[in-house]
Order: sequence, then C-alpha cells, then structure tokens
Amino acid sequence: MFRLPSLPYPYDALSPVISAETLRFHHDKHHAGYVKATNGILAKVDIRWLILEAVVSDAAAASDTKLFNNAAQAWNHAFYWVAMSPSHEQPTGDLESAIKTAFGSLARLKEAFVDAGAGHFGSGWVWLAADMQGKLQVVVTHDAGSILTQPQLMPLLVADVWEHAYYLDYRNDRKAHLVAWFDTLPSRGFAASQLAATRSDASQWGYPPPSRLAAAP
Repeated sequence: MFRLPSLPYPYDALSPVISAETLRFHHDKHHAGYVKATNGILAKVDIRWLILEAVVSDAAAASDTKLFNNAAQAWNHAFYWVAMSPSHEQPTGDLESAIKTAFGSLARLKEAFVDAGAGHFGSGWVWLAADMQGKLQVVVTHDAGSILTQPQLMPLLVADVWEHAYYLDYRNDRKAHLVAWFDTLPSRGFAASQLAATRSDASQWGYPPPSRLAAAP
C-alpha cells in the first residue's frame, strides 16, 4: 500500500500565500483521499506495483481512468509539496541560465507561467518542465493529467490550479494566487536538482516506495 507522505514543512509555513487551513484541507483531506482511493483500487488486482510512477503510467496506457485519476493525483500532489519551500529562493547557476535561454528573464517566465495557469479552463496543473536537452517550457495538464505521461519532459515545478488549492484564501481569484505563489513559494533548489537530472546521471524525484515512506502527520 502507498501511504500519504508527510508535508516537508509545518502547516503554517507557506502562509500567507497558502494558509494553514488550506494546507490542512488540501493535504489531509484531498491528497489523502486520492491515496486511499488508489490503494482501494489496487487491492482488487493481483499486480503489485513498487513505485507509484509505474501505476500512473500503466493506468494511462490501459485507459484505466479511475485508477489513473487517483494515482496521478496522488503523485501530482506529492510532487507539489516538495516543489515548494517556505524560504524565498532565487534561481542561480544552470537553472538561471536555462530560464534566461528559454524565456529571456525570470519576469518573463513568471508572466508565461501565471498566464498559462490563470487562463486554463477548469481544474488542472501548470508545470515548469525541461526536455531532455534541458530546454524549459511551461506545460498545462487538465484535471488529473500528469506530466508523467510525457516521458520526454522532466518536471521542475508545479502549481495546483484546482479550486481547492486556493479558494479558501483567494476565492475565485486564481491569478492573484498564482502571482503570489510564483513570487514566494517555488523551491528553486528542487527545480535545479530536477534540471540536473536531465543533464547527468543525477536522480530525479520519485514518490517514496511504501516501505520507506514516513507516516503522515
């Protein structure tokens, strides 16, 4: 069974951009629900997956919508938590260079990222990703759509644009949430480590296997 990963920071660590109330509901209810549903579906089959990434990929290939939606949402949320940091971080080194090459500046990346997320119709996710040559691009996926279904891309950062991610704090102003999020919360160090995995044998982030996963708070 896969377990709900603990948050890598306290509930109030991302405030005021994301309140403690939002984080509790988002992690303890929404994310936990996806993990529970994934385990419930997997309990009815004979195959035993050791990594969640394989569950998502296999469910997509088999057009198993119910399993894909829940497993992908479990994975997307876990990636979302670790791609944020309470400490404001500026991009440096290879990440800074890649941003300038692809977008011209961090400000232009912000504009592209916020516009993509704010203009997305319905629920979903907005990602900063790199191809296997390290070129950056902004990608939007619908509903439970995961960048795992695009193996030519490496996710560096992601913002959740489902309403439950921001509605308690921003009501229907998704753009205001994304502006505040981009300015404050992305973990540039995490993004840099993901980018490095496209250029070397460095490891990319993976959902922790069941046997190694710490208990949720």
